[in-house]
Amino acid sequence: MTQKLRVIVADDERPARQFLLTLLRTFDDVEIAGEAETGAEALELIESEKPDMALLDLQMPELDGLGVVRLIGKSSAPLIAFVTAYDEYAVRAFELNAVDYLLKPVEKARLREAITRAQERLDRTDSQSQEDEITRLRNAAADYERNVGGPYLARIPVRRGSEIRIIPVNQIVSIIADGELLYISTIKNEQHTITHRLKDLEARLDPDRFVRLGRGTLVSIDSVTRIVPMPGGTYIVYLSNDQELRVSRLQSRVLREQLLRL
Repeated sequence: MTQKLRVIVADDERPARQFLLTLLRTFDDVEIAGEAETGAEALELIESEKPDMALLDLQMPELDGLGVVRLIGKSSAPLIAFVTAYDEYAVRAFELNAVDYLLKPVEKARLREAITRAQERLDRTDSQSQEDEITRLRNAAADYERNVGGPYLARIPVRRGSEIRIIPVNQIVSIIADGELLYISTIKNEQHTITHRLKDLEARLDPDRFVRLGRGTLVSIDSVTRIVPMPGGTYIVYLSNDQELRVSRLQSRVLREQLLRL
């Protein structure tokens, strides 16, 4: 007998969650490994239960389905199918990156197709294909966020050990990139690290509140306390948490236009 596919469901709306669970129980080759009401609960469930597949609602408060994907450790990443009300940007991003998705209200035949596809992927999974899957997921998240527009981020979820910390954007002083690692400093001088591309995060932040100092540095405009001119037309910026950051020559021109003109 083929081993059952262990699946979790995460959706903050109980009726939608129960509807999916009811459909899953009709499949003899599926075992329900748990359910979650929030993204943080989903992340805990994924890491404790190590399911084969997770059905994640795209829109959940504080930590949404895309946020869960960014915080999942590579060793515990299951196959993911996003569940969403119709969203042309989501569909485009997921199809572009070969990531499965289900449109609400979910039809049983379409859910069956997603389950079968997951089983086929697991049958041919090796370490390389698992890494490819994670890459596809993260690319889909980036493509979606680049195109979705809408309201700017108010909070950023950050992993700290076994906890998920929710950092209000208005508490952020600076974001400094090192490859795909971003180092976030706050008003209280707390330090947080996330895996994300700076240009993708910048696109989700209010441009009236943040300014580039260089290719890998973004700061809160309200946190700037002093700007000191340097030889060659550049600057050093002093921030409210006592950080000192040098401004690139190119961005010095931008800074003059944004901050140094009445």
